[in-house]
Amino acid sequence: MTRKVLVLGETRDGSLRNVTFEAIAAGKTVAEGGEVVGVLIGQNVSALSTELVQYGADRVVVVEDEKLNQYTSDGFAQALLAVLEQEKPGGLVLGHTSLGKDLSPRIAAKLSSGLISDATAVEVAGGNVVFTRPIYSGKAFEKKIVTDGLIFATVRPNNIAPLAKDESRTGEVASLSVEIKDLRAIIKEVVRKASEGVDLSEAKVVISGGRGVKSAEGFEPLKELANVLGGAVGASRGACDADYCDYSLQIGQTGKVVTPDLYIACGISGAIQHLAGMSNSKVIVAINKDPEANIFKVADYGIVGDLFEVVPLLTEEFKKLKVHS
Repeated sequence: MTRKVLVLGETRDGSLRNVTFEAIAAGKTVAEGGEVVGVLIGQNVSALSTELVQYGADRVVVVEDEKLNQYTSDGFAQALLAVLEQEKPGGLVLGHTSLGKDLSPRIAAKLSSGLISDATAVEVAGGNVVFTRPIYSGKAFEKKIVTDGLIFATVRPNNIAPLAKDESRTGEVASLSVEIKDLRAIIKEVVRKASEGVDLSEAKVVISGGRGVKSAEGFEPLKELANVLGGAVGASRGACDADYCDYSLQIGQTGKVVTPDLYIACGISGAIQHLAGMSNSKVIVAINKDPEANIFKVADYGIVGDLFEVVPLLTEEFKKLKVHS
């Protein structure tokens, strides 16, 4: 059954986030041959329409307003609801990001719609669009379908492969004027506490530290390794609680959920709350002095040793490999 599907394009610092392209790929599956419409909300975002089309959107609807310069749930909800009212789609897909997790339940409530959140896969089987999502902190997976109404889902970053970029694709770009009013919160300034570089939630490589790093300075070797591998630095709740790093780096049940190609856990014991945020990584390497540490139970490769000795050695070896590659 073909259907029209809307996909919200999420931006950061004037660029589209990678999860947008993954959501378009998911939207293509949900559409089952129907139309995929990209949606851009913000200020001065229309220039990004071309990239949405090149990654698979058939056309794009843009809502621009100075009140949408920074994300607010009130403002973006008003804009997206207006697009939904105009387009009347059969499906809606967002990234399962901080924005998506905040916006999607508000939209679902307004529409009295169901919502499948944090999907890691989507397929068509038995005449239904089937979503796979983790449950019980990633220990099991469930498959869900929508039996009636809007097929509404958020997709976890780094799980659904985006379509290949096709610079020859073209599509219509239309603007929709929406009056944004009655905002309960207005963001005057955004102060970024996280370090610049690769987005942690979308990183292909994550180097993560726990209490074993012992101090804020203990994260420096991890940052160097992450820089060599083009990755991001993360942390356990314990490291954040100890004030070794900012909570924006926290990975776990109450932090970010990451699924990189490579996850290197340094000085992390492997508490269940932390495992919930990274156990679905493709390859897990654990470095810990305690051979009985719980992290080794989920690791593909384990190194028993002092991270302050092991991490610099790894960094030097990776540097050599990069020079000869």
